[in-house]
Amino acid sequence: MEFYGVNALLIEQYIEFKRSMGYAFDNAYTFKMFDNFTIKNGATSIGLTKGLAIKWAEKRPNEADVTRYKRVNTIINFSIYLNQLGYPSHIPRQLKVYKSTFTPYIFSKEELKLFFDACDTIEVKGQTTMKYILPVVFRMIYGCGLRVSEALALKCEDVNLDEGYITIRESKNGCDRMLPLSDSLKNVCKQYSKYCLHLQSPNDYFLKQKNNEKYASDTVYRWFRKILWKAGIPHGGKGMGPCVHSFRHSFSVHSLAEMSRQGLDLYYSLPILSNYLGHSSLEATDKYVRLTSDMYPELIQEVNSLCSYLFPEVTLP
Repeated sequence: MEFYGVNALLIEQYIEFKRSMGYAFDNAYTFKMFDNFTIKNGATSIGLTKGLAIKWAEKRPNEADVTRYKRVNTIINFSIYLNQLGYPSHIPRQLKVYKSTFTPYIFSKEELKLFFDACDTIEVKGQTTMKYILPVVFRMIYGCGLRVSEALALKCEDVNLDEGYITIRESKNGCDRMLPLSDSLKNVCKQYSKYCLHLQSPNDYFLKQKNNEKYASDTVYRWFRKILWKAGIPHGGKGMGPCVHSFRHSFSVHSLAEMSRQGLDLYYSLPILSNYLGHSSLEATDKYVRLTSDMYPELIQEVNSLCSYLFPEVTLP
C-alpha cells in the first residue's frame, strides 16, 4: 500500500516501527484513509493541525461507533508518535470506549427474493446508469460478501467475467483477495457490461456514473431504503433493521449454514470464511458461527450427534 501525502514517509516508518515491535498491525487501511484525508484537505506540513484533528474525529455517514473509535484511536497514537519525534501534531480528542451490543440483521431467503424482485423493477428517473447498477451492486455485495465500498471501488480490470472472479484491492485490512462469481452473478454482470461498458478502459470503475466517476456509498444506501420499502420489508429504525451491510452478514451466515449441511464443522469453516471476507482475525468472524448456531439449531444438533460417537462422554469418578 502506497502513501502520497505530506506524512507518507512517517506513516511508512511508523508502520514498520510497530511491526518491528511484534505487532501484527492491520491498520494500514486506516492510514490510507488518513493519507487521502490530508491530501484532500490540503495539508502541507507534517502532523495534524487542530482543525484537521477535529475534522478527522467527526462521525462519518453510516459509520458504526466502534469503527469510528478505532479510526480515531489509530491516528491519536500516530500523532503521539510524531510529537515524540519532534514534529508538532495536534492529538485528536479520545472518544469514549464503545462496546457494541449490535446484533446483525440476517435476511431470510424469502426476503432476498422480495428485495431482488423489487430491485429489478423499481423506477429510476432521469439520465443515469443507476437502473443498470442496482441489479448488479446488491447482488454482488450479497453474492460475494462484499463491503459496499469494495463493490463500488472495483475497476474493470478487477472483474474477470471470462474466468468468473473478481479481485478486491486494498480492502479495509490492507490485503488483496480474489473471489469467485457464481454463474448467476456472472450472467448478471455480463448483461450489465453489455449495456454499460462499451468503451471502457481497464482503469475505469466497473459500476460507474455516466461521467465515469465512482458512485458514493450514500447513493447506494438511499436506493437501498427505497427498494426495501417497495419489497415490503420493514426497516425498524436506525440500528434495528436491515442495512446494506446486512447482505454481507447474510452471506456469511448462509455460507456457514451451507458448509455445515455439507458436513464441514462450523469451526473448520471459520478460517475459510475469515479469509474470504478479508477479516484480520478469526475473532471478527466468530460472531457468525454463533449467529448460525442460533438461526439453524438443527445443524448444530446434527454435528453434536456425530461428535457423540467420535468423542463419547466421559464420566468422572
